[in-house]
Amino acid sequence: MTTRKERLRKLVTVQEQLKALHETRHAGFVSAAAAAGQEAAELAARFDARESMSVLFPEVYNRRIGQALARQEKNLQLTREEADRIATATARTNMVERAYRDIRRQDDRDHADRERLEMIERKRQGE
Repeated sequence: MTTRKERLRKLVTVQEQLKALHETRHAGFVSAAAAAGQEAAELAARFDARESMSVLFPEVYNRRIGQALARQEKNLQLTREEADRIATATARTNMVERAYRDIRRQDDRDHADRERLEMIERKRQGE
């Protein structure tokens, strides 16, 4: 049977991995939002260019710019949601780490107390 200390140590590891997952997802959404914003800006610049095909196909340009802006907004929303998940995972990780440190300290104190008692007992037996 595993001790509480071992279970908490494993839980700390899992919580840290979960936090890293959310941070990675957050970074991906930030990157996707920036790419969509860049695409919208480039399309708008080409739309306004003098020798652009936008004169022939303005609805295509407008639709693609709208889609890029929609993707950007969607990724920004996902970024905000992941930021909330990161905060939650950080709080959980900190809470589990505190519990692990407390139980480890208590375990160390108990071990030291047992050693002291054994030393006292050996001295008594030696007398």
